[in-house]
Amino acid sequence: MNTMIRVSAAAGLLALSGLAITPLLAQDGPPPGPGMRRMGPGGPGFGPGPRGGMGLLGDLGRGLRELNLTDGQREQLRGVLQSHEAEFRQLGDRLREARQGMESLVTADGMDEPAIRAKAADLATAEADAAVLRARLHQEAFSLLTSEQQAKAKELRAQAEARMKERAQRFEQRRQRRSPPQEP
Repeated sequence: MNTMIRVSAAAGLLALSGLAITPLLAQDGPPPGPGMRRMGPGGPGFGPGPRGGMGLLGDLGRGLRELNLTDGQREQLRGVLQSHEAEFRQLGDRLREARQGMESLVTADGMDEPAIRAKAADLATAEADAAVLRARLHQEAFSLLTSEQQAKAKELRAQAEARMKERAQRFEQRRQRRSPPQEP
């Protein structure tokens, strides 16, 4: 049961961090206008802030500065984000409610396994919907880039994946050094 809770919590955190919009809005240009909120600590939104999460556009969101976008492309990207703003708000509400419901069921005085499983299914559906919406947004944004910018974005993604693997290996090495040897 603890493993299921940990997996659900980890999946929830990944989905939540995936909805951070800050990396795109932090681009050079005017501050967000009406209907566009800065996300991050102390503000409304889905993500942990400018340096946290992968952003709505995945690795593409993190590397926008390195893609040398034109002013027109920045405006088009903002338009794409604004066109999905209501969907993201609704989805954020669904995710928050599902997580709160799950937490209240898990920490309740009595255990109601069918209710927990039903809430876990609701949460999984909301997270799947979030992944689909992020993929849709990513495709719309990616289509606005030139072929050179797309190639650069793919290169940046490969670099980010390599860094993540390297960090995971270092973490695993530190964990193994700290844990006592296992007896057979």
